[in-house]
Amino acid sequence: MWRTFLRVFLSKSTPTQLIVMGYFFAVVLSTLLLKLPLSLNPGVELSWLNAIFTAASGISVTGLSVVNTPDTFSQFGIVVLMIILQFGGIGIMTLGTLLWLVLGRNISLSQRRLIMIDQNRNNLSGLVRLMQIVLFMAILFETVGTIIFGTYFLLFGYYSSWQEAYFYGLFHALSSYTNAGFDIFGDSLISYSHDYFVQIITMVLLILGAIGFPALIELREFLFGNNKKFRFSLYTKVTTITFFLLLVFGAISIFLIENNAYMAHMAWHEKLFYSLFNSTTARNGGLATMDMNEFSEPTLLLLSILMFIGASPSSVGGGIRTTTFAVVMLTIYSFSLGRQDVRVLNRRIGREDSLNSFFVVTVATFIIVICIATLLGTEGNRFTLMEIIFEVSSAFGTTGLSMGITSELSGVGKMIMIILMFVGRIGILSLLFMFRAKVNECKYRYPEEKIIIG
Repeated sequence: MWRTFLRVFLSKSTPTQLIVMGYFFAVVLSTLLLKLPLSLNPGVELSWLNAIFTAASGISVTGLSVVNTPDTFSQFGIVVLMIILQFGGIGIMTLGTLLWLVLGRNISLSQRRLIMIDQNRNNLSGLVRLMQIVLFMAILFETVGTIIFGTYFLLFGYYSSWQEAYFYGLFHALSSYTNAGFDIFGDSLISYSHDYFVQIITMVLLILGAIGFPALIELREFLFGNNKKFRFSLYTKVTTITFFLLLVFGAISIFLIENNAYMAHMAWHEKLFYSLFNSTTARNGGLATMDMNEFSEPTLLLLSILMFIGASPSSVGGGIRTTTFAVVMLTIYSFSLGRQDVRVLNRRIGREDSLNSFFVVTVATFIIVICIATLLGTEGNRFTLMEIIFEVSSAFGTTGLSMGITSELSGVGKMIMIILMFVGRIGILSLLFMFRAKVNECKYRYPEEKIIIG
């Protein structure tokens, strides 16, 4: 009976619906694991709501937390959290594909469609190979990061035993590459605010996780492939240029805004690293070398915008994504010049991509505004408008930066943040496609009539 019901249910569900439900059940399973007595420190109690929040934050690799991670979870619980972060970072279908390959099973067409949706791809070709490369890169980057951090922590006396040094190194490397934002240091990276080596390696891992798997795969093919006529795709060019332009723009803006404010009495190298690290971590990292409340409102608003944009598509990050932002800007620019199409780097962007980009930005903005208004109503006068904007942007962008109000939110407020983190992880288009039935081609069209716009 159950098998028949499951078979009928799966046959009637779209690939997008299955992916969304997969992440939903992953949150449920993660919640149950984190609630185990074995996962908690002696004498610590974790409410169901806080367990759900932590699980959703882990699966969405956000990093917003309502509890102190090292004080709440035992070593077993931290290992469970690491598995959750890995699962959420590289995607549900990536690990599913690994399991299928280990068992020697063939990847069916329906499973390839799920991979395509989960990894935000446009076609079915080379998906299994893509998953293998994604897994290889994750293991490679996290292993190298673990060795570097662990050795550094041990040699410079941060931890006395090699087991402790490499365990902390492993967690931090994993959290950095998956852009999860969780830490077991107890104060994010504030203790390392003047340790530029740790910050540089952390930023490298954050960028590798947020730049997007397709861009890294093309870079790998360019450096080590046998195709002498290899050419980077338009996607890789646009997302990489946009990613680093936003990173540089953010760093310069933070430097200029805070130069005579928070960073007024700092040395030039301190200003440089505070500006660069905060611009990098705002793209999706969530790790902090300072208290966000120290920044002025213009900087907080800038960071909120960067978190709203988020990382690149097919990466560990959330937000509206870099290519969406780039296409919207290019479309506005082309429209202002009176062009009929959108051109960039000697290529033309399709109308459907332009329409989808405006669609994503519009729906995302609508969701953000609704959530901000709702939180202003549910939380009373306990928090400022800027604090709520910052926290909402962080949740939607699955970033994890916080002004310290997350743990103080009401039950309704925490549920809103959970939904935002979930939406940010699966993406706006996947959320909307989940409710879309099979498209039936219309057999007739109504007469067209112009209306006044603007």
